[in-house]
Amino acid sequence: MNFWTDPIKVIYDWLMITLTGWGMSGWLADVLINLLGIIVLITAAMVLDILLVWVERKVVARFQDRLGPNRVGPFGLFQPFPDIIKLIIKEDITPAGADKVVFNLAPILSLASVIFLWAVIPLAANVYGVDLNVALLYLVAAGAIGTLSIIMAGWASNNKYALLGAYRMVAVMISYEIPMIVALLIPTLLAGTMSMKGITLAQQDGLWFVVLSPLGMLLFLVAAIAELGRAPFDLSEGESEIVSGFHIEYSGMKFGLFYAGELLHAFTFGAFVGILFFGGWNWPLPWGDKYPLIGIFNVLAKGMFFYWVIMWVKYTVPRLRIDHMLAFNWKFLTPLAFALLIVTAVVHAIFKDLPLWAYGLAMFLSNILLGWAVLEILRSNARQERAAEETPAPAAQH
Repeated sequence: MNFWTDPIKVIYDWLMITLTGWGMSGWLADVLINLLGIIVLITAAMVLDILLVWVERKVVARFQDRLGPNRVGPFGLFQPFPDIIKLIIKEDITPAGADKVVFNLAPILSLASVIFLWAVIPLAANVYGVDLNVALLYLVAAGAIGTLSIIMAGWASNNKYALLGAYRMVAVMISYEIPMIVALLIPTLLAGTMSMKGITLAQQDGLWFVVLSPLGMLLFLVAAIAELGRAPFDLSEGESEIVSGFHIEYSGMKFGLFYAGELLHAFTFGAFVGILFFGGWNWPLPWGDKYPLIGIFNVLAKGMFFYWVIMWVKYTVPRLRIDHMLAFNWKFLTPLAFALLIVTAVVHAIFKDLPLWAYGLAMFLSNILLGWAVLEILRSNARQERAAEETPAPAAQH
């Protein structure tokens, strides 16, 4: 064993020998080392969050034919730091009549709900917080804390616009959790486990799950974008509207925590897409399973790619009306998710004992056939609606 094949174990052993050599008891040294690991992981996530601020501003600038930050540091790379200072020194305003405890707790929970998710992300084969056998359930449960923070912020602000904004955003988030949970059951079914590490290992020597279930990947991505509250599902903040939404009463760093949580949440879900459907640490660089630093690079690269995809959708697709948004979920996305889960379960049970190529081909074709059937149904409904609109109304009887 050396640092390049298992850096966490090497660092743990060195710290344990050092601390116990100073006279510290073994159990206390173990607690201290694990606490230090948690702090390092949170710090790394927050540093990444600062980088994401720069990435987001540069990408939206390119989409809008602008340059973006280009003054502070090379390519404007240090621009987030003046922004952070500005947020810190801005006046902290608490509305009259607000519930101060809940009001101040909401932005902390918003960011914490994202940090909690990093506990189950397998950055490499032996670099992860904890390997839960119910990690996908933990993912949904931790995401629910973000939903709770939104309703807390809207209610505690003592502002009817903030409360209405929170209601409409929570309605969307809860609704889109249904197809997202169903989509998460697909890699669970294919891998036979809810462990994030187990799902990655199931793709290591076989086919990536995006090949076996491309529709499942698309369903999870769409539901994740809605869960994040980013365009075209960004009812939490409509830039074209006067009222911001549930965080209208927040200023300074409290607003900054909501913004930081949104960016890090988007990247985290991008990493989940890469882990659940694109092999996790196994690609694009080889030997990601043997060398943790390569595995970490692979996971972060996939997370950044799908974060770019989420930004691409945000800055090119117009915002949906809330009734259209909910109708799209309940009338299309949720039935499609359940149909896909049933098809996947049946095809998996029938073809799982065949050679890998035959099994993969059967799974892929079942997704193609289901997608074709859905498109035909939509096309038929569209023709009927057009025909009904073109039919002249009957003359009124006198």
